[in-house]
Amino acid sequence: MLLLLTTLLYIIILIFGIVIGSFMNVCIYRIPLGESIVTSPSHCMTCGSKIHWYDLVPVFSWLFLGGKCRNCKAKISVQYPIIEAANGILYVVICAVNGLTWVSLVYCLMVSALLTLSVIDWRTYEIPFGINVFLAVLGVIATVLDRENLTGHLIGAVCVSGFLLLLYLVSRGRAIGGGDIKLMAACGLILGWQKIILAFLLGCILGSVIHLIRMKCSGEGHVLAMGPYLAAGIFLAALWGDTWISSYMALLGL
Repeated sequence: MLLLLTTLLYIIILIFGIVIGSFMNVCIYRIPLGESIVTSPSHCMTCGSKIHWYDLVPVFSWLFLGGKCRNCKAKISVQYPIIEAANGILYVVICAVNGLTWVSLVYCLMVSALLTLSVIDWRTYEIPFGINVFLAVLGVIATVLDRENLTGHLIGAVCVSGFLLLLYLVSRGRAIGGGDIKLMAACGLILGWQKIILAFLLGCILGSVIHLIRMKCSGEGHVLAMGPYLAAGIFLAALWGDTWISSYMALLGL
């Protein structure tokens, strides 16, 4: 019975994540265009026709329609079901690793914001200010709920972002973007100083390795969107950072 209830709970979490993923797709497409993500009804990006509710079921509507608009038959990007499914799966992973706690809820909302800004930054080389504000609000909530570690959260907000701000000023904005600075400040407030430093190191390693491969294989230029790599580092540090840090400290005999 317990196994059945647990399985049912995770199915609900998966569905909830998929539904949130549908809203994320709206943000990904509309925010760069300056469109409202609240008041404007769902519509085809090609013909502009309004999309009815029965064509808005996450994942399944895309599959049922064969990835095409019901009205103009224009292709609908496979990004829609991928983002929806990925967000649902990530929610399940977070809850499975971290348990059913308030921290998991904060991390689930955080990962949705990270996934959204990653796609936008990858395409536009800009991280929307509103998403960083949302992450900052999550940081305040995480800090309030974890008041006994208040100092760690506050240091986390400035330790990496302060370094990046200095780098930004010295390079006159050529080495790092302002959105990346705000991202690390907001997520540092969520994670605390130890895990945000780990997240930054992981993001730099992932960014360096993957972008060098892209430069070699596809002729990609030197400029890269750092947001997706930082987001990946933040996700990894959030879930497994404590374990990795403890193992590293034990290896040093500390």
